[in-house]
Amino acid sequence: MPWSVRWVGGCGAQSQKQCKKSSFAFYQAVRDLLPVWFLEDMRTMEVFHWEDGGKVSVYSPSEALLYALVHDHQPYARHLLTKFPQSALAVPSQSFSCCQSAPHLAMAVRYNRVRVLFRILKAIQTLPPGDRAAHLDRQGCSRVEGGKTALHMACELVRPECLLLLLGHGAAPCLRDSAGNTPLDTLLQQISHMPAANMRAKLLCLDCLFFFVPQDLEFAMKQQLLDNRRQWQDLLGENRFQCLVGLAPPSLFVGAMRVLIRTISPEHFPEALDNLPLPHFLKPLDLKLES
Repeated sequence: MPWSVRWVGGCGAQSQKQCKKSSFAFYQAVRDLLPVWFLEDMRTMEVFHWEDGGKVSVYSPSEALLYALVHDHQPYARHLLTKFPQSALAVPSQSFSCCQSAPHLAMAVRYNRVRVLFRILKAIQTLPPGDRAAHLDRQGCSRVEGGKTALHMACELVRPECLLLLLGHGAAPCLRDSAGNTPLDTLLQQISHMPAANMRAKLLCLDCLFFFVPQDLEFAMKQQLLDNRRQWQDLLGENRFQCLVGLAPPSLFVGAMRVLIRTISPEHFPEALDNLPLPHFLKPLDLKLES
């Protein structure tokens, strides 16, 4: 079996070959959703990976969490975030990330790992305020990710659950990527794509953004909306269009939701959504996640 590989000291090409073999064994073990105790035994005692410059390294909790994210190994992700809340969210080695920042939130959004994303956000809330913001608003590599935040990615990939979780835990909704686009611009670009596939989820994302963005937000797509008024009115509906371009104030419902959601601290999000004094069908999303 591939995960029975054990490390034997060595150097040069033989050492590098054995590193690759044991590294792939660990990847397979996470992919196969093997028990947490087994994976931790492998990670801490048996497997290594080869880094640039000929350095041999064990897998850090941060790197193991990336594998757990890719393969949706929820028990392993939970273990890593509970036992190593800081080091599990630390910057991984360069063989895992091309820029010196932690990519875990973006990865969770990319693979739509809503439950693991929820646990990562809860772990982030235990960090000092400055570290919290650095994780929540981390901008991806300008060459590979175009300076997008996890919030941009949730809009680009149309992930309403991920979007609401990020916003509710304090992700900044007004940051711009390398092209000068806010998350709202990114979402509007997706809405404009023809044919209008997945429109319900796109409009749900837009409605979630409405609850968190300031009313006077300046965004790059605004002029395009005004120049193609008929098209955008058809895509968004009259009320959303009027509110977006500043021709009308937000509806009473949106205004009320903005006030209500501000009363929920990130530590109690999204659980406290259940306690909002609203009928169930008016609540933004039904996020039933483990605490």
